[in-house]
Amino acid sequence: MKGKLIIISAPSGSGKSTIINWLMNEHPELNLAFSVSCTSRSPRGTEQNGVEYFFLTPEAFRQRIANDEFLEYEEVYEGRFYGTLKAQVEQQRTDGQNVVFDVDVKGGCNIKQHYGDEALSLFIQPPSIEALRQRLEGRGTDSSEVIEQRLQRAAFELTFAEKFDRVVINDDLATAEAEAYRIIKSFIDKA
Repeated sequence: MKGKLIIISAPSGSGKSTIINWLMNEHPELNLAFSVSCTSRSPRGTEQNGVEYFFLTPEAFRQRIANDEFLEYEEVYEGRFYGTLKAQVEQQRTDGQNVVFDVDVKGGCNIKQHYGDEALSLFIQPPSIEALRQRLEGRGTDSSEVIEQRLQRAAFELTFAEKFDRVVINDDLATAEAEAYRIIKSFIDKA
């Protein structure tokens, strides 16, 4: 049986990566496999190629676009691309894995449109923009200029929430994790 597709999108700092990691580490019964996206940005901190992302130069990314190798891609900021390779997703599905996508909102909408009911789309929403600012500043990984860019982008991304199958508000992490688990388990268990 082919694996299912779980799309999780959120503004940066909303907790989606934390929730995805919790689901994958604490719930092996879900048989989740991470869809590793490609990006043209540089690695942050201890990120490794092929683990968090496949890191490509902007030129290599553009070549893969020209070759129609992406299920979805987006130029999020000028020269900064993110995308999901078709071949990797299909191989994982064929192997029976339930593929989790950690993608931006447009990418999430594109994947959902491509797969329809075969995919569950979940939007992780911060309780407020101010809470998001505090989280981004608390990370200590970005300059104030980058944080302002992320907050402007977040305001835009929040307008996409209604396009997703389900919305989880991450006001309390444990509650958001439990809600995401219930929604995903129900979707995977459906015939």
